[in-house]
Amino acid sequence: MTAFIVGGTLSVVLVASVVLIVRVLLWGTPAGREFVARYPGEIPLPTWAPEGFPAWVMWQHWLNAFFMVLVIKTGWTIRRTSRPMASWQSRHGGRKIPIEQFIHVFLDMFWLANGIVFVVLLFSTGQWIRVVPFSWEFIPNAVSSALQYVSLSWPTEDGWVNYNALQVLAYFTTIFLAAPLAAITGLRMSALWPARAERVGRVFPVEMARKVHFPVMIYFVLFVLVHVFLVFATGALRNLNHMYWGTQDDGSWAGFTVFTVGMVAIVGAAVALRPIVTTQVAALFGRVGR
Repeated sequence: MTAFIVGGTLSVVLVASVVLIVRVLLWGTPAGREFVARYPGEIPLPTWAPEGFPAWVMWQHWLNAFFMVLVIKTGWTIRRTSRPMASWQSRHGGRKIPIEQFIHVFLDMFWLANGIVFVVLLFSTGQWIRVVPFSWEFIPNAVSSALQYVSLSWPTEDGWVNYNALQVLAYFTTIFLAAPLAAITGLRMSALWPARAERVGRVFPVEMARKVHFPVMIYFVLFVLVHVFLVFATGALRNLNHMYWGTQDDGSWAGFTVFTVGMVAIVGAAVALRPIVTTQVAALFGRVGR
């Protein structure tokens, strides 16, 4: 207990010290103020860039969260399961795989399909400009945004019109780097990997895929936690109305209500994802046995 109290106290002191140092450097020195003035943290978008969130973005956002939570849960189940509860095999034959792996891959397919639809719509509607860094100026502006967050003098939030540079880099990394990496490494580890792809398998061994896949999952967990925290910390009603109700700043609780209902559905699905349910689902697509 004493170690816990001492550790907690030291952590608080360390965080407070970092915040104080960054505040002094950023706002208390001419160089810091000049840096923020030159790189405020946001890059103006082209005049043709769309504003707001169309209905398809709102649906895609929720579906992505829905499948991601279930994928992460089943992935963690695979990692901590030493003895599978049952096996699954296609009705057309082939090797048996643990039922936990089948459910994970099954949910992955929906998550991946949703992601492909999202990317197609992103580029066909011009929304890509909001999440793709199109200039090297994003890097110093992202540094500026990060320092402003650390100093607790947070950059101006106006997600309806434009994200700050740090958000753009985070969304770009998640959509175009982390998601494909998760899909590719997951495919390499799964039974869907073609047995005849021996040459590719030697270049990209399954051991390498395992070493990459888990850290990518950790990245997604951290991204979700930080993302949700900032949504609530920078104006919950406004942000939730943006994403879940498609309105800008009307001060209503409609977005919060839709968000709450959506979260209840996600939590309910995660809780319902038990052996008695997963076994029945797996049986619809193959043979379940021991």
